[in-house]
Amino acid sequence: MVMFKPIACSRMYNLSPRIRGLWDALFAQVSLQSGIELEIIAHAAPAPLSELWARPDMGAVFMCGYPFSHMPEAARPTALAAPVSSEAWSLDQPLYASHILVASTGPVNAVEDLAAVRWGWTVRDSQSGYHAARSFLADRFAGKMKQSMTVGPLLNPSGIVAALKDGRIDAGAIDACAFQLLRMHEPDAIDGLRILATTDPLPAPLLVAAQTLPSDIAAALQQSLVTLHETSEGAAVLARLGLRRFSTVVPSAYDILPQRADDADRRLGISW
Repeated sequence: MVMFKPIACSRMYNLSPRIRGLWDALFAQVSLQSGIELEIIAHAAPAPLSELWARPDMGAVFMCGYPFSHMPEAARPTALAAPVSSEAWSLDQPLYASHILVASTGPVNAVEDLAAVRWGWTVRDSQSGYHAARSFLADRFAGKMKQSMTVGPLLNPSGIVAALKDGRIDAGAIDACAFQLLRMHEPDAIDGLRILATTDPLPAPLLVAAQTLPSDIAAALQQSLVTLHETSEGAAVLARLGLRRFSTVVPSAYDILPQRADDADRRLGISW
């Protein structure tokens, strides 16, 4: 018997109070459909995400795939499901990408310019805000990158956007799902910015539960998530977040992320 309410948290995608409210509505629908009462929390920045992911009361919490993949297999939280975006880059699978953003009227006009610009990054254990950009650059400029000035940690997509608008950086990568949410609900936030390129799709951030959560509760939450799109109410809350559905994932699929990061570090030849 659980003596606490499992928590739900969309901190990774809480880009504004309005967007957080939409995630809260999704979690409320999951709670209703599963019969599991969830405590929806913000765990607002700058509180460390690592503290959130260590909580023993996680019920449905977004976690980046890179730190998930770095945990020993026996210590990983329980993978519930990952979102499937309605955008074409998702390939209708639980994948995501990063958009390389630049100022619409800034000094960067082509991908070729990215070899020598001021890059902004979020945190070094972020796939979307750090490793995706480095893999993208390694594929194109291996051994040719200049040791450019970088700015970070900028913590999250909002930090990248603010630094681009302030002119502190020339380019930065943000989670394509985050960009989609901003375009849908906070278009003024990205006014004056444009997508220069999009990275390869990779396994998306996933909703996880603590290992200590009873298996029947985790199973009920997972079932609610992956069937949410089958009800009109569920489909509506998903659509407001730019999602088609949630899909189960295989934890080992995330093992590709540290492999790619290590390869990019080796080929890029410069440190940030």
